[in-house]
Amino acid sequence: MSHRLDDIIALFDGLFMDSYRTRLIRGDDEPLYLPADSESSYHRVIFAHGFYASALHEISHWCIAGARRRGLEDYGYWYEPDGRDAEQQQAFESVEVAPQALELLFSRACEHSFNVSVDNLGGPPVDRDRFRQWVEARAERFDAEGLPCRAAAFRATLTAFYQCRTGRQEAISAGTQWLPSLSASLN
Repeated sequence: MSHRLDDIIALFDGLFMDSYRTRLIRGDDEPLYLPADSESSYHRVIFAHGFYASALHEISHWCIAGARRRGLEDYGYWYEPDGRDAEQQQAFESVEVAPQALELLFSRACEHSFNVSVDNLGGPPVDRDRFRQWVEARAERFDAEGLPCRAAAFRATLTAFYQCRTGRQEAISAGTQWLPSLSASLN
């Protein structure tokens, strides 16, 4: 099955726009999360360069962020650009392991390839295999202990659409079953 951006955008928006006032937006250069503000009545998960993998990655960050973090631009996290030293890279990997583990699970659900991202081409050598093993172990732990509710809902939606070949609305309905009631959904 092809992995069209229109599909993942429609699936995400259909699942989360009403309950979380959040939309997935195709961006240009850098990914970004923007909470609702005077210019937009909804929150925006912006993925980079129209890349399907970037969409999955940014959705993963959103699925982990709590209500307070979702009120902050880019969830209030720091970001050291390419060229991090070994200590900065270790800090980067420690905060990236959980989102990349969710991205791995989402990739499996929609039968899309996954590659870990160490995102440090200009820095010292990075042990990609070690980081990949760390991400895979975290994904196994998510499977054993359960995913956050928004991640579980999105994975169910992807599975229904890509593996069961349901239509968009039926896939969204499959994911909606994993979400709390609308009154409690802002947590």
